[in-house]
This record gives sequence, C-alpha cells and structure tokens, in this order.
Amino acid sequence: MEVFGVEICPIYIYALLALLAVGGFIIITAIKFFAYITCGFCYSNVKMDNKTVIITGASSGIGKETARDLARRGAKVILACRNLDKGNETKDDIVKTTGNENILVKKLDLASQKSIREFAKDINDTETKINVLIHNAGTAETRIKVTEDGLETTMATNHFGPFLLTHLLMDLLKRSGPCRIVVVASELYRLSSVNLDKLNPIRALVPAHIYYTSKYVNIYFTRELARRLEGTNITVNCLHPGMVDSGIWRNVPAPLSWPLIAVVKCFFKTPLQGAQTTVHLAVSEELENVSGKYFIDCKERSLSSGAMDSAKAKKVWEISENIVNLKESDPKI
Repeated sequence: MEVFGVEICPIYIYALLALLAVGGFIIITAIKFFAYITCGFCYSNVKMDNKTVIITGASSGIGKETARDLARRGAKVILACRNLDKGNETKDDIVKTTGNENILVKKLDLASQKSIREFAKDINDTETKINVLIHNAGTAETRIKVTEDGLETTMATNHFGPFLLTHLLMDLLKRSGPCRIVVVASELYRLSSVNLDKLNPIRALVPAHIYYTSKYVNIYFTRELARRLEGTNITVNCLHPGMVDSGIWRNVPAPLSWPLIAVVKCFFKTPLQGAQTTVHLAVSEELENVSGKYFIDCKERSLSSGAMDSAKAKKVWEISENIVNLKESDPKI
C-alpha cells in the first residue's frame, strides 16, 4: 500500500488503526471513570413514609429516577405528566421495582395555564399535604412555538408553568410544613443573560438559546421565592443535575444531533446519576433549614454575580405575575 508516495505494509496500517481504536477506548473509559468518581451521590438513608411528593416531568429521565428513589423510600409519589400513557408505563415500572403501590399519575401540561389550574385544583381537592414539590419538567425547543396562552413554549414549560403552579399550591404547601420545593435548573445559565423586556421571547433569533435563559430565570425564581418564604416552614433550593443523557437532547435536529449523540452516550451522566442532587435536596436532613441555595453534585456551589442580583430577581417575579394572569382569588406569596 502506497501512502504519500511511500510504500507501507498493510499490516502496519491495520496495527496503527487498532492502536488508535484501543487508545480511544482507553481515553473514553478513563473520562467516564473520572466522571463517575467525581459524581455526587445522595447517601442519605432517610425514609419518606407518610410523605407526599409531586414530581413534574416524571415519566422519563431524571424525573423518573427521582420518583423511583423516593418511592423506594416509602413516599406517596404523584407523577405529574403531560403524556398519561407514558406516565402509567412509568408508574408500573416503579411499582414493580420498588414494591410501592402508592404511585399516582396525573395530567399536567406546564405549557398550558388551563392544564396547570386543573391539576392544582385536583391536588388541592384530593390531597391533604405536599411535603416535597419538585419542578423537574423541562423542554428545549429548537424553533419558536407559541402556546395557547401566547407564550413561547420553552419559557412557558420551564418557568412560567412552575411559577403559576407554585402559587396555586401555596396554601396547601404552607399547611403541610415543613416542606421543600426543589427546582431543577442548569449550569448552562452561564451561557445566557436575562432581558427583562423579552421575558416572553416569541421572536427570538436563536430559539434553542431560550433554554439557557429559562434556566437562568429558574435561579431567579428560586432565590426570590426563598426570600418571600423566609420565616415559613418551606425551603426552596435549585440545582444543576449535570449534563445528563436524557430525552431533552432529542430536540436537536440533524445533522447537529449526529455528533451530539456520540458525545451524550460517551460522556454524559445517566439519568440515575443525574437524579442524585434532586434526591439530596428532597430528603437530606442536613438541608432542613437551608433555603435559596444552588447545588451541584450534592454540594452547595456559588452563583455568578448576575444570578445573585436580588433586584433583578424581584423584577422577573413581578413580570411573571402578570404573564401568568394571577387572579385576586389565587393564593399569594
């Protein structure tokens, strides 16, 4: 075989290719091993008997593994899902693997204010307490979609929906104390900023970037909610789950998705690993009185100076109140 005018024995080519393949495998294995040993794990053995937990977006990914963990601890788990068929499949799987049959599936589409209000009314009418509310559901749309309420879908699902739902459940949450609210944000917020004049970005030039902004707003929401709930029996914290091999990456269109799939499968956390910090915030006794904080790998971490801007967080809250059409009869925070 001739390469650049030089005769090379094919066996050397095959040996080189084999060496590159083995080397690549070793590198990938080493990276995955490093990611594993540095991944935070919730080691708490706290039981959740007689506790009621609501998890949004619980039919797959991080939400499903969070639900499984809390069910295994004995909690009554309410899977708040947009797709009831997938939700019921998840319920059957969790019941089978944990032996806990106290799992409920309820319809919730966070992109619809009507659906949120129907879900909240159902919960307020049928449940006597909520001990943990986990805002896990999220989407990352790659093109602009406007909801029935006139909202951009990513922001509606990731922020405005949880914002409205928290308000509508607040009276029950206060009666249930002590209780915890957990918000799944993302370290990707650092790639964005928040424009108060475009909190509902229905004309964004780069729709995929709205996901980063929504995660930034999740942090503002967490901090302002914690401030408003100071002195109550409710704590609020947010987290970055890590880069996780979850369904959210399916929205990336081809051909960008092709190399991304390889990266996701090789280097990202599994949903079980990604759920650890959520579980930590939901159950760990050491966090009983901790509120308004940000966690990565089960440890508290610092935020950027922009994310610590309390005045801007308050303004985001005020704008959100108008956008979700809060009524005089709705619970106040």
